[in-house]
Amino acid sequence: MTACIVGWAHTPFGKLAGESVESLIVKAASDALTDAGVAAKDVDEIVLGHFNAGFSPQDFTAALVLQASPDLRFKRATRVENACATGSAAVHQAIKSIAARDARIVLVVGVEQMTTTPGPDIGRNLLKASYVREEADIEGGFAGVFGKIASSYFQKYGDQSDALAMIAAKNHKNGVSNPYAQMRKDVGYEFCRNESEKNPYVAGPLKRTDCSLVSDGAAAVVITDVETALRLGKGVAFRANAHVQDFLPMSKRDILKFEGCAAAWQKALAQAGVALGDLSLVETHDCFTIAELIEYEAMGLVPEGQGARAIKEGWTQKDGKLPINPSGGLKAKGHPIGATGVSMHALAAMQLTGKAGDMQIKDAKLAGLFNMGGTAVANYVSILERIR
Repeated sequence: MTACIVGWAHTPFGKLAGESVESLIVKAASDALTDAGVAAKDVDEIVLGHFNAGFSPQDFTAALVLQASPDLRFKRATRVENACATGSAAVHQAIKSIAARDARIVLVVGVEQMTTTPGPDIGRNLLKASYVREEADIEGGFAGVFGKIASSYFQKYGDQSDALAMIAAKNHKNGVSNPYAQMRKDVGYEFCRNESEKNPYVAGPLKRTDCSLVSDGAAAVVITDVETALRLGKGVAFRANAHVQDFLPMSKRDILKFEGCAAAWQKALAQAGVALGDLSLVETHDCFTIAELIEYEAMGLVPEGQGARAIKEGWTQKDGKLPINPSGGLKAKGHPIGATGVSMHALAAMQLTGKAGDMQIKDAKLAGLFNMGGTAVANYVSILERIR
């Protein structure tokens, strides 16, 4: 254990009229420092997670964090990107600086503004997180990519439409309790299961309720060394953190296995010295419901091809043996690309400190999270526990 989260902040996710990348960054950064009780002048390093890929005309955004306080001027600031895992890449960069004793306090911000981009451009921007040479022409954009994965999964293991609808309904129900969520409505299983004018098929067997939302938003965490966290009298420690990168082309992998996800979970659990069943909750990357289903298998909750069992037997419900996405996940919370991984860390910290409000999992002691870039290409797992 070398690093701890001592403060966090989270803007609402959704279509945020009147906001900009800059205003979202400033708000999240300012609020996180306030929550941590850390002065801007004491920050050693800033890491910004911002995917962009054409969503914002302003590239080169790391220095925008300095707008949060004059005392951040001349601090070193770097922007990182690793597709949809950009937020976790920023968090892990902070951990490395602290482990190397090159920083004592690091401010991490994740941000994206997506809703100001026209629909066709959104699809093109997101496909930049695929292997463009082979996958850019897949119909339906990134939904089309995961639609192909779902179709292949159905072909191998049978129609899983019931399970996908149950995952969507679970996450929408959980999202009602999340004050930051873009969609706070319990739409129910029947709505998610059946095609309708409001829930049409989008790609392959995936309907609209199987797809995460296009979102604006930001989240921030303040990460310190253990000594500083103890001095501040608060802290959520990284029991483990693992990053595994897989081949970019889907053609070089068995795409139904999410092997990078599995490897990251194995590394993190071994580093933490715990089993998956020791975790109180997991926030996982449900960019599409088929992703959450396969992640059940990759994390070791069920064997390959049996992901449906976890949702059908209630294991992953909020009152199940391993609650998954009590926040509503990307499905209900929204998925502003660069902010997602930071959001996961902030929400896990809230759970472990008993500050998750209506999202709270009773007596949460260990939290795991998985943030994925592309089709299980960039894979980040963190396991967190509160400092006692």
